[in-house]
Amino acid sequence: MSLQITVLALLTGLLTGALFRFLHVPIPAPPELPGLMGIVGIYLGYKLIGYFDVGVDVLDALGV
Repeated sequence: MSLQITVLALLTGLLTGALFRFLHVPIPAPPELPGLMGIVGIYLGYKLIGYFDVGVDVLDALGV
């Protein structure tokens, strides 16, 4: 992962958030810390399962 891409993503998010606030439009993300931590938890859970290389291919299990 590139640090430059990460910084650009952060700056893009900051500008987008500022634009939403400037236009008085609600952000499409949880505005409170518990909601934000839920999103972080989803990301960490996803990475954890990938790290241990476990899981079920749902489409394959359904025969699709």
